[in-house]
Amino acid sequence: MDLKRHCVKLNDGHFIPVLGFGTYASIEMPKIKPEEATKLAIDAGFRHIDSAYLYKNEEEVGRAIRSKIADGIVKREDIFYTSKLWATFSRPELVRPALEKSLKKLQLDYVDLYIIHSPVALKPGKEILPTDEHGKVMFDMVDLCATWETLEKCKDAGLAKSIGVSNFNRRQLEMILNKPGLKYKPVCNQVECHPYLNQNKLLDFCKSKDIVLVAYSALGSSRDKRWVDQSLPVLLDDPVLGALAKKHKQTPGLIALRYQIQRGVVVLAKSCNEERIKENMQVFEFQLTSEDMKVLDGLNRNVRYFNAEYAIGHPNYPFSEEY
Repeated sequence: MDLKRHCVKLNDGHFIPVLGFGTYASIEMPKIKPEEATKLAIDAGFRHIDSAYLYKNEEEVGRAIRSKIADGIVKREDIFYTSKLWATFSRPELVRPALEKSLKKLQLDYVDLYIIHSPVALKPGKEILPTDEHGKVMFDMVDLCATWETLEKCKDAGLAKSIGVSNFNRRQLEMILNKPGLKYKPVCNQVECHPYLNQNKLLDFCKSKDIVLVAYSALGSSRDKRWVDQSLPVLLDDPVLGALAKKHKQTPGLIALRYQIQRGVVVLAKSCNEERIKENMQVFEFQLTSEDMKVLDGLNRNVRYFNAEYAIGHPNYPFSEEY
C-alpha cells in the first residue's frame, strides 16, 4: 500500500485510493443531494468516488466532479471514478453503449474503473428490474466471458482505465480468470463486506489472484426497504464495535472502516451527512491492534444485508455458494 497517498496498486498498474465515497442513496435518505454530497466529499479529501448507472445520479455526481475541477480544487487525474454496467446491459453488444451513456451523463472522457455490477443478467430494456405480467423479474442468459471481452475492448479504447466485477463468487471469478485468450484480469471484485460478513475466504482467494476486494455496505447498510430485510441486526449498534470505539476515542463507523483498510480491503464509505463525511477521513489517523483485529474477525456471522432476492433462481445467482 502506498501510505502517502493511501492507495493500492491494481494488477494493471493503476492505483486505487483505499477509501472511497459511495454515492448510492436510498429513497428515504437524501438529506443532501448526490451533487452536494460529492462536492463535500471532495472538499473533505475523498478522491475515489463510486457510482453506477443503477444509482441514477451520474449527472449530478459528474457535475460535482467537474465543478471541483473548474474551481482548481482537483485535476481530473486526481479523481478515481467508478461506474458499473447494470444487469440489463449484460449482452456484449450493449456494453459499450451503456458505458458511453454513463460518460455522456458524467460529461467525462473516461472512467477510472468500470465493473460488471452483477453476474445475473436481466432482460434488456428501459426498466432497471424488468418484470412480466405476474411481477416476476425477467432474467436473461448471457455468457459472462463474452461480456468481459467487451469490457476489455472498452479498456483498449480508453473509455475505462481499469475493469473489474462486483458480486461475483469464487467460481465466477475463476470462470473469467480461466477464460481462453483472457487479455486483462479483473482488477477488483466489489462485494458486501463488514464485520458481520467479513468475506475472509473470498478475500484470501482474491489476494491469491492479485484482485483487490472492494467493500460496499462496510458500515452495515442504509437499510433500504427495497433491498434489505428490516429484521437484521444493525451493525453499528454492536457492543464490540462500541467498546473499540470508546477505546480508540473514535466512532463505531470509523472502527468498521479501519478494520477493512488494515485487512488490505478497499472500503467505500457512504454518507449524506456533512459531519460524517468529514469524520470518515479520520480513518487514517489511528490504528487497530492485532488483538482488536482478532476481536473484530470474531464478529463474523454471515449476515448479508443485500442478498439480491430478485436474482434468486438465476443460474448465475452468486450467493448460494459458500463464497
